[in-house]
Amino acid sequence: MTQKNQKLLLDLLSYTLLIIGALLMVAPFLWMISTSFKLPADQFTKTLIPNPATLKNYQDLLSVDLDFPLLFFNSTFISVMTTVGQLLTCSMAAFCFAVVKFKGRNLLFGALLATMLIPFHVTLIPNFIIFRWLGLIGTSVPLWLPAFWGGAFGTFLIRQYFLTIPRDLVDAARVDGASLPQIFWKIYMPMAMPALAALGIFTFQGAWIDLLHPLIYLPAAPNTTLTVGLAFFQQQMSHGGKFTVLMAGAFLSILPLLLIFFFAQKMFIEGVALSGVKR
Repeated sequence: MTQKNQKLLLDLLSYTLLIIGALLMVAPFLWMISTSFKLPADQFTKTLIPNPATLKNYQDLLSVDLDFPLLFFNSTFISVMTTVGQLLTCSMAAFCFAVVKFKGRNLLFGALLATMLIPFHVTLIPNFIIFRWLGLIGTSVPLWLPAFWGGAFGTFLIRQYFLTIPRDLVDAARVDGASLPQIFWKIYMPMAMPALAALGIFTFQGAWIDLLHPLIYLPAAPNTTLTVGLAFFQQQMSHGGKFTVLMAGAFLSILPLLLIFFFAQKMFIEGVALSGVKR
């Protein structure tokens, strides 16, 4: 067998494995969408295409005890605030570590990265005590305020991208009299849109699907997030057996993540790829 034929056979085998893996990954998602359009009597049927298809499950989702619009708004507000906080503070810290020269910069950056080794469960109790002392338990503030304190992963991701921006731009801007804040907002931030998009998607997804922190700070049903509300709703549906409504809620809950990823996937992939390259 020639080398060309071996490469062709290897590529064919690789693509076959990738296609099989993709089908295994997408099958539960397709089943969820299919079940959300089925009648309750057909929820356990093996057919992938509903016959007949109905929108009654989405209508019932608004009529159950679960206040779906309010939960959706709560999750959106918390996720957006968390994303804004991370993008703002992490980009500022990344600019300092990548552009501003000061004594002990590398040592401080190494200490920041070392905090990634600390499990977030370790900080749950201290943070809860602080927010209880501030009287913020039962509000959404503990869920998005820590994002404005920065983060090691976001700082590292954006710093690596900042390092790919030519230093000559900074020198030219300083010659023209630009200050560091002007260089940050007018040069680095516009050029770092791919990295910001990648961090924004990561942060938004993490805040949107978070279950533990809302259970701790927002356990009450009307004011909690969509993830906690669907978890409570799942317990009710396990007794009622109406999983079609639950699948409708699950599909609507992940729809924002899908839309954000598909619209920003080009910048997302570019940001992740270039953030690991140091020029």
